[in-house]
Formats: sequence, C-alpha cells, structure tokens
Amino acid sequence: MDLILRDARLPGDAATSVDIGIEDGKIAAIATDLAAEGETLDLGGRLVTPGFVETHIHLDKSCILDRCSDQGGDITGAIAEVARAKGSFTPEDVYARGRRTVEKCILQGTTHMRTQLEVDPVVGLRGFEGVLQLVDDYRWAIDIEICVFPQEGLLNNPGTEELMVEAMRRGARVVGGAPYTDSDPHGQIDRVFAIAREFDADIDMHLDLSNDPTTLDLDYVCELAERYGRGGRTAIGHVTKLAYAGPETFADAARRLADAGVALTVLPSTDLFLMGRDQACGQSRGVTHAHRLLGYGVNCSLSTNNVLNPFTPFGDCSLVRMANLNANICHVGAAHDVVECFNMVTTRAARLMNIDGYGLEAGMAADLAVLDCDSPYAAVSELAPVLYAFKRGRRTMTRPAAQIHRPA
Repeated sequence: MDLILRDARLPGDAATSVDIGIEDGKIAAIATDLAAEGETLDLGGRLVTPGFVETHIHLDKSCILDRCSDQGGDITGAIAEVARAKGSFTPEDVYARGRRTVEKCILQGTTHMRTQLEVDPVVGLRGFEGVLQLVDDYRWAIDIEICVFPQEGLLNNPGTEELMVEAMRRGARVVGGAPYTDSDPHGQIDRVFAIAREFDADIDMHLDLSNDPTTLDLDYVCELAERYGRGGRTAIGHVTKLAYAGPETFADAARRLADAGVALTVLPSTDLFLMGRDQACGQSRGVTHAHRLLGYGVNCSLSTNNVLNPFTPFGDCSLVRMANLNANICHVGAAHDVVECFNMVTTRAARLMNIDGYGLEAGMAADLAVLDCDSPYAAVSELAPVLYAFKRGRRTMTRPAAQIHRPA
C-alpha cells in the first residue's frame, strides 16, 4: 500500500476502529486490523470523512474589502460596490486573491469546489482567466469547476451572453444566473437553460433572494428542469424567500423541488448577513431551513458563498463552521439533523455536483479529511478542526492537534 490510515472512525460508526489502505490514489481497502504494509499514519480513533465539498463560492470577487467603501451589507449596495471594483480586475489580481481563498479551503479539508464566476462587458473574461489558472495550478489539492453567470443581468446587459458562451467554450462546466437582477427574470432563465442544453452543462442559479415569498422563480426553474430533463442537474442557491414563507407555501415549494429533481444550496453566512436589514427590531434570520427540505426529498447543500467582500465581510472557508452556523441559525437540535448538516457539506454536496468516485468505499478516490473528533455529530457540535487532508492519496495539509501543557 502507498499509505495506511490506522485506527480511523468512519461517519456511520464511531464505535468501530478501522484501517484504510490507499494505493494509486484510491481507497484500496477498509478493514479492521488491515494486513498490509506501507507508510502508516496512526489517527488515534479520529474521524475520516470524504473531503468537504464547496458547492457555491465566489473566488473572483473574494478578498476585496480594502477596495470597497460600502460595507453596510445591503444587497443593492453590495452589488454596486463589486460592480465598481471589478472594472479594475486583472487576471493576475483575480488569481492572487483567489489563491488566498483556495488555500484557506484546502487548509479546511475541502477537496472539491464549484466557484461562481461573473462575466459581463465590464469585467470581460479577466476574472475567468485568473480562475482558470487556479484550476490548473491547484489540481494537486482540489478539483475546481467554474459556473459562469451574469450578476447584473443578462437580457438587460448586451454582450453578456456572448461572454458566457465564450467562457463555456473555454472550459466553464456549469452555467448559472441571477434572474432577480434582470429586466426579464424568466427570459434570463430561458437563456440559461438554452446554454445548458447547447453545452450539455449542469445549471446552478442564484434565485429568490429577498424576503417576499409571494412569487417564487423556483417554480419556473422546476418547470424547465422537467421540460428539458434536467432533474438531478439543476441547482439553485440562496432562496431566502422560503425563510419567510408560511408552512403551506414552504411545503408546496419543497414538493415542487423534490418532484423536479432540483437541488438547493443554502448560504448561511451571506444570507444571515444580508437579510432582515429593513427591520428596525426583531430582525429576521433569513436563512432557509434546509434540514426541513430534506424531509420532502430535496437534496440540499450548505456552502460559503462570499469571503471578505461586501456581500460577506467574513470567512475562513471552514465548511464545518458553516454547518455549525446553519445549525444555530435554524435551531437544529436533533442529533440526526445535526448529522445532516455534516452531510450537506460532504455526501449531499457531492451529489449536487454529480461528483464521480466520491465516498468511503474501496475503489473511490482517496480524497479525504481527518477531523479531531470521532463522529459527524461531534464535528458539527464542537467545531472540530481538520488535522489532515488528502487528494488522490497524497497528503495536502497537516494541522497539529492542540495540546494542554499541564504543570509538572
């Protein structure tokens, strides 16, 4: 074996110690007292999980607080500030800032990522070029796929669609949208589905980002997903409107999403920061209850979204922290729901992105993280740090476990 992880705990069984044998970048065997030779790492009963999956992050506009003046958190103001700042983006600038964020993700055990990326006549493809270089340079530690989308509208912003198509031709693998900024929201959704069909690409759209649930664009997205056979290949993000929906509206939307096979990503940090600012007191949380959607059969993930920019002026790229934050915001207390918060940054997130070879079974890619705890419940409830991460069997990071130095 190339590497043997001894005395590991798997997510489904904290009581049983197993050994994990890794060879040629894949999991070769998982067994108790594995009879094998090779480099050995004793984990001391710690949790091994498939690497964390970041389904929705913005590398191109991360780490720009130093060039933005409006940090009030208003959605309109944040969009305007980024629109102003991105006029000066260069591929080199995007690469340097994105690199900071990617390396934070690696240090938090993330092995797969879908980054949202803006194109329009102001920024052109400069952001795309910078991130495309990151994809190549960090392949040793993380698989990054690009979702290209129009932040400031498509039909109302001539030249944007041509840039999206060019980015798809040059390597973007997912097409997205932000219909709430368009003069014709449903027209934008139509065009996004058309581009997806042209390139046989998955879809991942920013959607229903407000506090008014009286109209939901998710209904139209579900309609097109069914019409064009895109169930299982369509995801939507934010959907804060469901945080304000009554029980009947919530249940109807959940059933609609489940029937159409449309997945949903909740962005706890950004949605909490942006929502409820129009209320003088009793401010709402504005974060959709993903764990309730799971009960209707909707696949959900939790993700970071923005890092150190006007949309979210915070972020260490820890998906364990995001799972814990979500559990706090949404009053998640039942043990199985806490574990589902962990699943929404691992197995459920991988399913949303249709990642092949992901999991803890023989033959799967050895994309792994080791946490300083023995179970997913402990990981989320105690914010357990990541001690090791592996990409295709090669160790990519190490964090020494904390020690208490008692007096002699």
